[in-house]
Amino acid sequence: MANGIWIFIEQTKGEIRKVSLELLSQGRILADEKGEPLTAVILGKDIAPLADQVASYGADKVIVIEDDKLTDYTTGAYTSALNKAAQKYEPNAILIGNTAIGKDLAPRLAQRLGVGLASDVTGVTADADNYFSFKRPIYAGKAFAEVVETQTPAIATVRPNTFPVAAPDASKKAEVITETAEIDPADLRAIVKDIAIVASTRPDLIEANIIVSGGRGMKGPENYVILEALADVIGAAVGASRAAVDAGWIEQKFQVGQTGKTVSPTLYIAAGISGAIQHLAGMGSSKVIVAINKDPEANIFTLADYGIVGDLFEIVPLLTEEFKKLG
Repeated sequence: MANGIWIFIEQTKGEIRKVSLELLSQGRILADEKGEPLTAVILGKDIAPLADQVASYGADKVIVIEDDKLTDYTTGAYTSALNKAAQKYEPNAILIGNTAIGKDLAPRLAQRLGVGLASDVTGVTADADNYFSFKRPIYAGKAFAEVVETQTPAIATVRPNTFPVAAPDASKKAEVITETAEIDPADLRAIVKDIAIVASTRPDLIEANIIVSGGRGMKGPENYVILEALADVIGAAVGASRAAVDAGWIEQKFQVGQTGKTVSPTLYIAAGISGAIQHLAGMGSSKVIVAINKDPEANIFTLADYGIVGDLFEIVPLLTEEFKKLG
């Protein structure tokens, strides 16, 4: 097996998503174990300067596919271009971040190539037969399945914050291969006219290392300011349970859970969240979980590493003040 491991580099206006750097770091380990090259694949417009950056994170080769039709992500254009490149070079595996784009792109690419897909994986290994094996949570995170893909390329979407990002080595260079985007006209069913970006100083919820989430115990939308104050002090993203979203207290884009976003931060602070199974499924892989709830029997405490039984309206402002002192 010598065709290597591919990492799809997700970028927006020249800024690479953190999960892609995580995959490059883990891909470097896998490539070394298997004696295969690691290839970063970048699609977009005016993206050639990104080749040096991905090389510093471990890529041996960088395939750059540029086209005006790839300026902004669209399902048809990206699927068509990546499918043609994969058919030409026949990689052994393609790893993609489990982001909104990754979850849209990966299944379509797998269908075009006639192979399976392991989604939202939290572990990647190569077994004795050189097949790729993927660990993924099932049954709302209560168990894990080991998925072995025997076809090539093995395709998987990987949960952000699963792997650490290695320190970049600016001296490392990669072979850069420039490809022309071969996009079938029939695939261009949608054209992006405009992208509305909401400015925020807080990190993206999916990739955040720290998340502060509120649930039904917040009692109303006006009270989220105390979570936002804590989040701003510790550099966290703000999240919410489905109950808070359904009540109209906060937008759906902040929802963490089985029907919201799946997150895996280093620290997850759950304030006023009871711990419904669908919420635990979305944040159960967090490295450290701190629960604040006045009900000592709340289900969230069964998963928490640290639990505080008390009134969140007293505890959260105290935490904010203490973190300010540390800053």
